Amino acid sequence: MSRDGRPSLVRELLRPFVVVVVLGVVLVGVTGVWPPMVAVESGSMGPHIEKGDLVVVTEPSRWTATATSDSGVVTARRADGYRRFGGPGDVIVFDTPEWEGSPIIHRAQFHVEAGENWYGRADRSYLPADVDDCTELLHCPAPHAGYITKGDANPHYDQAHDRVAPVRTQWIRSKGGIRVPELGWVRLFLSGKATFA
Repeated sequence: MSRDGRPSLVRELLRPFVVVVVLGVVLVGVTGVWPPMVAVESGSMGPHIEKGDLVVVTEPSRWTATATSDSGVVTARRADGYRRFGGPGDVIVFDTPEWEGSPIIHRAQFHVEAGENWYGRADRSYLPADVDDCTELLHCPAPHAGYITKGDANPHYDQAHDRVAPVRTQWIRSKGGIRVPELGWVRLFLSGKATFA
């Protein structure tokens, strides 16, 4: 307190700053990644994760509830009852060299090995109707080992067209843990990525 009985202005200004720093340190300690949250920029994961939601993410090998690969990612094919965001398997956040823009947040469907013809393992309903074999898919056979991914609201696998090659383990930044509805709009607005179309 100051001499006149009022709290010090400096102390009042520092208190919220200290709370934010402590909260940030705790979140990084628990999640193992920075940033510990991502704002969802599209509706590709609807209805389980919507545009404008904030998703708290973790390092991929943390908090895994079932046996996984070395990466810590549980695929939809190997989920065995394990569910995240209304569906089987983990939702991962990843970057790829061919994708420009913000990281993608989609569900890991299954893992492929380098050179694998994964067409036979694919769910045909997630492939374009005019695709009849591996040669009609840009990333089949798989150019390298990685995950076949898909947004829950998207009709096809990401790898069914030229958008994304199988997601290498080293391209995975994190995996989704908890969804906070609508809170991501703040971050999207501040970053200039808030579009309402």
